[in-house]
Amino acid sequence: MQVLVVLAHPNEDSFSHALAHRACEALRAAGHGVNLLDLYALGFRAAMSADEREAYHSDEPMLDPMVAEHAALVQAADALVLVYPTWWSAQPAILKGWFERVFVPGVGFKFNAKGKVRPGLGNLRHLVGISTYGSPWGYVKAINDNGRRTLTRTVRMSAGRSARTKWLGLYAIDTATAQDRARFLDKVDATMRAL
Repeated sequence: MQVLVVLAHPNEDSFSHALAHRACEALRAAGHGVNLLDLYALGFRAAMSADEREAYHSDEPMLDPMVAEHAALVQAADALVLVYPTWWSAQPAILKGWFERVFVPGVGFKFNAKGKVRPGLGNLRHLVGISTYGSPWGYVKAINDNGRRTLTRTVRMSAGRSARTKWLGLYAIDTATAQDRARFLDKVDATMRAL
């Protein structure tokens, strides 16, 4: 299976980086092909430009070669793994911008002959979210866990209903012990090996 791992955290020494690298190691150990996109390290621009918005519904919606490269990787993947910290109840802006710029018409969705939206990423069989939260689980649940909903509902609709979703969240990371973090790394490892 070909797996695309997308990492969205600006600090190389972050726990998100440790999670992404552990996920990649486990996936490779299980025999999967892995591509890692570290959005901050790549200098990915989150904001859609006016020219990109103008081109959005054209035959050529991607003006940036990096965006086109990322779209090709998404379209070639069997699984998409997103690794990021939950900030303000959602993904970091760079990841939200990645969705907006990469999942354009023809990639994230298509229109049928009647003009109705249809999934564009039927190639994706697995969607996995790995995130950390500053808040405890009960608080996150009370405010709807928007980042998780984006993956398990919105992105899943782009992949089609047959895509399986998996969510791994480490809650209250600010008070998590070294043991808590180690257990979560092991959970990520085991989940990726079983994907």
